[in-house]
Amino acid sequence: MAAKPEIEAVIWDFGGVFTSSPFEAFNRLEAEKGLPKDLVRKVNSTNPDTNAWALFERNEIDAAGFDRLFLEESAALGHPLRGADVLPKLSGELRPRMVAALKACKQHFKVGCITNNVVSMHSPGQDEGQRTAGAMAQVMPLFDAIIESSKAGVRKPDPRIYLMMCELLAVKPGACVYLDDLGINCKPAAALGMKAIKVVDVDQTLGELAAATGLTFDAEQAA
Repeated sequence: MAAKPEIEAVIWDFGGVFTSSPFEAFNRLEAEKGLPKDLVRKVNSTNPDTNAWALFERNEIDAAGFDRLFLEESAALGHPLRGADVLPKLSGELRPRMVAALKACKQHFKVGCITNNVVSMHSPGQDEGQRTAGAMAQVMPLFDAIIESSKAGVRKPDPRIYLMMCELLAVKPGACVYLDDLGINCKPAAALGMKAIKVVDVDQTLGELAAATGLTFDAEQAA
């Protein structure tokens, strides 16, 4: 099937898209420690522009500062949890079918990556397991442009970071497809005119991506 001519670029999040969601690992941590399910998600969604997670992803605090502030914020919600216990859970397992889809898209469109990340030994690509598996080495060189929040000093869902990517790729938002596992990050992309796809699982994502791009993704070849 031919690619849709009105689409010029496909822009991807990294964690939770090319790798399994860190929230799955967060839930396991919460269960291990006898904490309420989705506590980490609740901490991260409280004061989302100024909390420890936001400051860390903009590289405004270091790992020690994140450890301290996250503990303060979780304690304020009644369930103290150190940030240092959360960071090792950031790295997920690579999803080969998503990588194959990226390679297919790259043959027809410009491809970019916008990732909210942190400067930490546990961030994607820095974790020893990730380096050994070559997850980042397999994926990152495929992109035409990459924006990392910790380097750019701006993070999703700030609309500026999406416009920065459009400028780098020399495309208009309306000519872009955007994929992210968080709805809060899809909303500003959609508001700018992008076709936003919330990544729930691989089959659903590839189905919606096929509809948006006109491409066909072979599950057997991509597995």
